[in-house]
Amino acid sequence: MLTSQRKLFILEKLGAEGQVQSKALSVLFDVSEDTIRRDLRELAAEGRLQRVHGGALPSSSATVPFAERQSVKMDAKRKVAQKGAQLISSGQVVIVDGGTTTSELIAFLPHDLRITVVTHSPSVALGLVNHPFIEVILIGGRLYKHSIVAVGAAAIEGIENIHADLFFMGVTGIHPEAGLTTGDFEEACIKRAFSGRAAETVVLASPEKINTASSFVIGDVALANTIVVEGDTDRGWVNALSEKGVSVVLA
Repeated sequence: MLTSQRKLFILEKLGAEGQVQSKALSVLFDVSEDTIRRDLRELAAEGRLQRVHGGALPSSSATVPFAERQSVKMDAKRKVAQKGAQLISSGQVVIVDGGTTTSELIAFLPHDLRITVVTHSPSVALGLVNHPFIEVILIGGRLYKHSIVAVGAAAIEGIENIHADLFFMGVTGIHPEAGLTTGDFEEACIKRAFSGRAAETVVLASPEKINTASSFVIGDVALANTIVVEGDTDRGWVNALSEKGVSVVLA
């Protein structure tokens, strides 16, 4: 079998099964594990998959720049964001992460809702300027232009002075085994810090993030108390998360 044919089969198997293992592929194709690892390495370099220990997972498409992500699965993102907004109660302190799905959340906040929003996203803060009863605390730091959020030591220092009720976390990948992941090391650190300062962490997961992985781990899926997904999300995946103690809310 040609290398190109083998790679195509690997991608087809990955799409059908959600993960592939190097050892099993080497047996299937009757080639060495080194050959399979080279195939996976080359496919990862093309952005076709995400390598993990022992094999590979589907690569998240949610790691492209913010402007490009704004047009991806927007109907699903709005549906999930609307359901997420229903989890907020008046009087709460709510952390809203950067990201296209979490940015949609603010559009569904009731006009008379009285809460405090903490965010490191300038676009989220600006989106709430005309909301009459929402106080906004903007965490500063170095602007990470890819996601239009503040990161770095100053951001971490600001986060340490917060006790929040809810944290709406943005991720680029969520997988029962690989956990919650994102495409940037510093963003992963910021998300962990925010989660550590909130009583509950909520992940708004649009379809392109489910069963995929990115390079940097935020934490195990159990770091999230609640994950909001579309109503037609695969029940096997939902059950896998429920078994890990995560509450899955269907939008």
